[in-house]
Amino acid sequence: MSLAAPLQALEQRLGHVFKRPDLLVQALTHRSFSSDHYERLEFLGDSVLSLAVSDLLYAQLQALPEGDLSRVRANLVRQETLHKLALDLGLAQLLRLGDGEMRSGGSKRPSILADALEAVIGAVYLDAGFVVAQTLVRKLFAAVDVNPQMAAIGKDPKTQLQEWLQARKMALPQYRVVATMGAAHQQSFDVACEIAELRLEERGIGGSRRAAEQSAAAAMLQTIEQKVPHAR
Repeated sequence: MSLAAPLQALEQRLGHVFKRPDLLVQALTHRSFSSDHYERLEFLGDSVLSLAVSDLLYAQLQALPEGDLSRVRANLVRQETLHKLALDLGLAQLLRLGDGEMRSGGSKRPSILADALEAVIGAVYLDAGFVVAQTLVRKLFAAVDVNPQMAAIGKDPKTQLQEWLQARKMALPQYRVVATMGAAHQQSFDVACEIAELRLEERGIGGSRRAAEQSAAAAMLQTIEQKVPHAR
C-alpha cells in the first residue's frame, strides 16, 4: 500500500515511515467514515502516551512527589493539550470523516483531534514498538513548557477521584462505555464509573468518551461525599 503525498508528509513530521501504512490510514479514520475506524488504536495509544509522558516527567521533574507528577501528567494528556498538538501535526486536514461529520465541523472538533492523535501514537507503537512511539511522544512535547507549576492547575474530576482513592490505597476506578447514542456525526457516550471496593457505580454522558468519563467521575465524587463516612 502506497501512501498519498499528504500522508507521506505526515510521516516526515512524525519522524516515522510506516511498514504497515494501513495503520496510519486507520488512525485517521473516524467511525462516521468506516467501520474500520481509529477507536481501538486510540485505546492503545492512550496507554502508550501515559507511560511515555510518565517516563518523561520522572526524568525531568525529579524533585516532584508522586501526587504532583500525576497532576502534571493529567494536564499534559488532557484534551486541550492533545488538540493543540494534533493541529500542529496537521491532522485536521487528513482526517477521514463521513459527510455528516464533515459538514458539522468534525475536523475541527477538539475531542476528535485528540482521539486521532492518540490513535496515531497507537499506530506507531504497533508498527515499530514502544521505543519509537516514546520518541514520537517526546518529539511532540518538546515544545511544551513542562514545569512543576502545572501541578497547581485545577484538577479535573477524574484526577480528583484517582487521588482520593490512591490516598486510601484503593484500586483505581473502572470506566466502561455502556452505550453510544445518536448519529455517527453527533454521538453521545454513556459511561459507567465503578469502584468495586465501595460497591458504587455512577454514570455520565458526554459528547466524547473523555467528556463522559469526566462526567461519571464528577457524579462519583458527589456520591462518595454523600455516602462514604469521613470522605473528606
